[in-house]
Amino acid sequence: MNKEHNTYTTTDKLITRITTWIAGIITLALCIWGVITAFHLFKYEETNDAQVEEYINPITSRVSGFIKEIRYDENQDVKKGDTLLIIDNQEYALQQQEAEAGIQSGKDQVTALQSNVETASKIAQVSNVQIVAAKAKLVRQQLEFARYQKLFDAESATKQQMENVQTASDVAQSDYQAALDNYQAALSKVNDNRSQISPVLSEIKRRELILKRNNLDVSYTVITAPYDGKMGKRTIQPGQQIQVGQTLAFIVDKETGKWVVANFKETQLHNMHVGETVDITADAYPDVKIKGKILSLSPATGSRFSLLPPDNSTGNFVKIAQRIPVKIKITDDNPVVAQLSAGMNANVSVNKSSSDHE
Repeated sequence: MNKEHNTYTTTDKLITRITTWIAGIITLALCIWGVITAFHLFKYEETNDAQVEEYINPITSRVSGFIKEIRYDENQDVKKGDTLLIIDNQEYALQQQEAEAGIQSGKDQVTALQSNVETASKIAQVSNVQIVAAKAKLVRQQLEFARYQKLFDAESATKQQMENVQTASDVAQSDYQAALDNYQAALSKVNDNRSQISPVLSEIKRRELILKRNNLDVSYTVITAPYDGKMGKRTIQPGQQIQVGQTLAFIVDKETGKWVVANFKETQLHNMHVGETVDITADAYPDVKIKGKILSLSPATGSRFSLLPPDNSTGNFVKIAQRIPVKIKITDDNPVVAQLSAGMNANVSVNKSSSDHE
């Protein structure tokens, strides 16, 4: 009976000893982990409320019409200037041709009016020559009348002769006046034709502007990539009618690069400044550390930019630590950066000591 009791006691001691060692190891491990965690928290400010960001812009239509051809696929890489889709441009091409025809018609009118100006100028020159001839004839008839007047006074000419000379002088006077009137009429015709040219030139200018607008509309029927990027989900089909301003696709801008927006608590900001180096770890690649640099800190908390910002004066105030968005530029050339996509979660840590030193 005593042997069994002693054996049980020895086994129990062994189990207790093993359990104690295990508990000690676990306690030591927890202590080490706690020290490391406390040291990390003391040295770094960090947050897991962070996301990878890129510019994602809509591709919109500047004209309405039917889609004729689509030249991109979902998730396709495109270069700046690559044609994405083509809109049927027949209506816009007809308007373009109509504007061109109107411009040509106006130019023909100008040519005709300039020709009329030249013709009227020549007529005016002829009328001017006729004035000289009529004036010479009038002077001769006036001298003739003066001579016969003396003869008539000396009773050397008959009254009939005097009347004939008077009539000839009056006719010469009328011819001279008619020549003057014809010259003035010819000059007026020249001025009238010249005055008609200016409105036609204005109309041509207006039609040229319409043509430029039509040329723009025709160019808008070919939609191209505004920059190097990657296309998003495709939601349109050939033959579909689209309207002005309608969103046709989304493109991710690859030229401006990627950045991370980390939302730090307001109590963490005193250890941060613009230009400070940070460490980024994406959830998709937890074993890869990516270097970044703080570009800017938001001028207000994220809640202030919401559709309905909170108002503490309404009486339902609950104090909550607010978060400030911090924009971080990715400066690392690690190949993993190219695999990051907008919206991916990330962890960001900032070294307090380096911030204090700087």
